[in-house]
Amino acid sequence: MTKEEVRQRLIDVGIVPVVRGRSAAMAVAAAEAVCAGGISIVEVTMTVPGAIDVIRRLVTTMGQHVIVGAGTVLDSVSALRCMDAGAEFLVSPAFDLNMVKLANSEGIVVIPGALTPTEVVAAWNAGADMVKVFPCGNVGGPKYIKALRGPLPHIPLVPTGGVNLETAADFLRAGAVALGVGSELISEAALLSGDTSQITSAARQYLAVVQQTKAELAAGGR
Repeated sequence: MTKEEVRQRLIDVGIVPVVRGRSAAMAVAAAEAVCAGGISIVEVTMTVPGAIDVIRRLVTTMGQHVIVGAGTVLDSVSALRCMDAGAEFLVSPAFDLNMVKLANSEGIVVIPGALTPTEVVAAWNAGADMVKVFPCGNVGGPKYIKALRGPLPHIPLVPTGGVNLETAADFLRAGAVALGVGSELISEAALLSGDTSQITSAARQYLAVVQQTKAELAAGGR
């Protein structure tokens, strides 16, 4: 897919599942469960043991239908490894200028992290496609996104941290273009038990909330 197609898929789906796990096998199981629930995006964090191999495996087995990205990418060296494995987007909890420059030069969607208005603007001006607001739940959640959107309506924001089924709609109404969701979607208990059906069920619920809220917003609802 082209960079713009990947960016648009992220916006259209509206959910970026943050895949973590104690092992590569757990991360793969989490990605498969999320996708079975209809979310055609997965972000494999670099904290997963063997994350690069997991990304490569998912790209090979699911890449025709699913956009596979890399998360917790902290520098350009890691970013290059992720891109070589086939990652189609890069996400970070922080802003690293060299990583953003590399992603731009390679035509890869990049979503660096920021928190304050100054950091958000710096990341955007450096060439971010979207800006991850993290940890959003700790600084006001949807109200904080709404506050940022006031002076910065041109910057696409992806809140992460504090996003759950109860707050997802509020984040979208506040102006978020997509939502980063981790443990609230991908239950570690489910992964440890081997029963990932609840992850698939949760994915369907998140997707339904996002689709319904976006439809309401498009129709002029609040």
